[in-house]
Amino acid sequence: MSGPEKKAFVDLWTNYTLWLPITMALGVQTFKFFWEWHRAGEFDFQVLHQAGGMPSSHTAMVTSLATAVAWREGLGSAAFAIAVVVALIVMYDARGVRQESGKQARLLNHIVREFFSHQTLNEGELKELVGHTPMEVVVGALVGLIVTLLALVFMRPAL
Repeated sequence: MSGPEKKAFVDLWTNYTLWLPITMALGVQTFKFFWEWHRAGEFDFQVLHQAGGMPSSHTAMVTSLATAVAWREGLGSAAFAIAVVVALIVMYDARGVRQESGKQARLLNHIVREFFSHQTLNEGELKELVGHTPMEVVVGALVGLIVTLLALVFMRPAL
């Protein structure tokens, strides 16, 4: 590996602005897995890749990204503005659009069960838990902000 290639590789793997948000999302999803295991008393590996639930891992990830970008680039930077706009879109989608599609799925599943109660269907039920409540989004944002700030303060990465 030559000098420029080695530098690019090192830059990628030491980019905390990239890895903190990814780690945040994985950490929150892992927390939800263990929480569900504690609650239900059995392993449900589906939880590791399901949308929905407390807190929102998507919100935690984009809030972490915006926080890391603010730390690195400053609150007045274009990069921070972009990160905040993307975070707001993700949070709106998690709460609004996806929450509403979950409500519609519940209603459609109920209608299909009632209508076809004496017949078999080849189609499976629609996924009902696809969005987040406002509280799940708020907690995800707080987790993303606080944990990222703690990591940045205590690790003092060379961003």
